[in-house]
Amino acid sequence: MSRTSRLPSSLLRAAACTGVAALALTACGSGSGSGSASTGSGEVKVGLITKTDTNPFFVKMKEGAEKTAKAEGVKLMTAAGKFDGDNAGQVTAIENMVASGVKGILITPSDSKAIVPAIEKAKAKGVLVIALDTPTEPQSAVDALFATDNLKAGELIGEYARAAMKGKTAKIAALDLAPGVSVGVQRHNGFLKGFGVTDKDVACAQDTGGDQSKGQTAMENCLQKEPGINVVYTINEPAALGAYTALKAKGREKDVLIVSVDGGCTGTRAVKDGKIAATSQQYPLKMAAEGVKAVVTYAKDGTKASGYTDTGVTLITDKAQDGVTSKDTAYGLENCWG
Repeated sequence: MSRTSRLPSSLLRAAACTGVAALALTACGSGSGSGSASTGSGEVKVGLITKTDTNPFFVKMKEGAEKTAKAEGVKLMTAAGKFDGDNAGQVTAIENMVASGVKGILITPSDSKAIVPAIEKAKAKGVLVIALDTPTEPQSAVDALFATDNLKAGELIGEYARAAMKGKTAKIAALDLAPGVSVGVQRHNGFLKGFGVTDKDVACAQDTGGDQSKGQTAMENCLQKEPGINVVYTINEPAALGAYTALKAKGREKDVLIVSVDGGCTGTRAVKDGKIAATSQQYPLKMAAEGVKAVVTYAKDGTKASGYTDTGVTLITDKAQDGVTSKDTAYGLENCWG
């Protein structure tokens, strides 16, 4: 999905191994290739290609890949788009990694459809390709997908919001991602299902691109259209914080319920501070770790990962509701990213 929040400089330095240029490949792992994952041709190389190298979600994903690659004695190569949506950069990264002899590639596709031909070429050369976080279109274009069940993530916050409203009439604002983006559609539809409503029951829907400033503008527009909004669904926590800013400016921050998805550290702290009522937390580190292990298994005995692996989602809130399973922000902060 589109993840547009930026890192402070200290974390950017920690992410420097990925490199700023989309086309640069950096060996970030360790191991001489003499371990059990080694093939006859020498060390095993695993590629990781993310949408960007500045978003906290992808920094945590790279951290998980690096840690697992080191533990497994394989070499990790990383690359990232120059910006979210840089399909050309990801295509070139795939080509460069294949040329360098990687055994498998883990990728969060910026363009789920446009990346498919490059993936097919890599697979034709015997490279295992696994999508992380964002499915390709079609999903079968990759060997496997390791990702959050985004429909379930939406359902969890929808169920929570319905319980928290305690029968009061809801006037809902939906601050979405962008038209046709699978992650955004799934979360939106999940929220509606969990709350027990349809799009006809949404008082105002606006796209935000997952951006905080756009989330603020979207909330301002919704309040103009329907001043009585009392429930806000947001695609992610930056959009949620933008909505909170707009509501606070109107003196409405105390009487409007905001729910979201992601589980980043900034968002989880916002739940603790009462700015967001609840969020569905996902786990990018686990996605990458499981992906690296799958490539190692392929290198060992040729067994390919296949299908979809759900990497988990947990509802985080400090205001638990009866009938809705959740964990508190202490747990959320122990498991957050960014």
